[in-house]
Amino acid sequence: MSSSAARLYEEDFVRWTEEQSTALRDAAKVGTNLPLDWENLAEEVESLGRSQRHELRSRIAVILEHLLKLERSPAADPRRGCMETITRERSDIELVLNDSPSLRGDVARIIAEESLRVARLTSRVLRLHGEDVRNIAPPTYTEEQVLGDWYPGDPLAPPP
Repeated sequence: MSSSAARLYEEDFVRWTEEQSTALRDAAKVGTNLPLDWENLAEEVESLGRSQRHELRSRIAVILEHLLKLERSPAADPRRGCMETITRERSDIELVLNDSPSLRGDVARIIAEESLRVARLTSRVLRLHGEDVRNIAPPTYTEEQVLGDWYPGDPLAPPP
């Protein structure tokens, strides 16, 4: 592996998977005599990057759900648990983005894509717990609100 590829592996894992899968496909086209399953190797390397994107999407969805619960649920008891979950997920997202900084550009899009699904899920979950909530409108949280230190009801933060 070249030193630039090794450096990229350390600096941005997802970007490395994208470049390596492209390089494997290019090598397959050249027709080297190495007995490797080029296309499946490329697919497997590519899937490593997709799993990082999936993890980011999943963690953002959990944050959105708990922000909505904090905002819409009248219950007092689970608030601390929601805040702890949000804090933990934000910390884990920070680790994912440190490993793959190129994913940072996907955060706003993922938030927008997940908002409707998470709003429907949260409405159902709150109703299952006996809370009288109508269908919750998709939130319009910003990237800073989702990844930063903001919580609904925070008097120092602007509303979503």
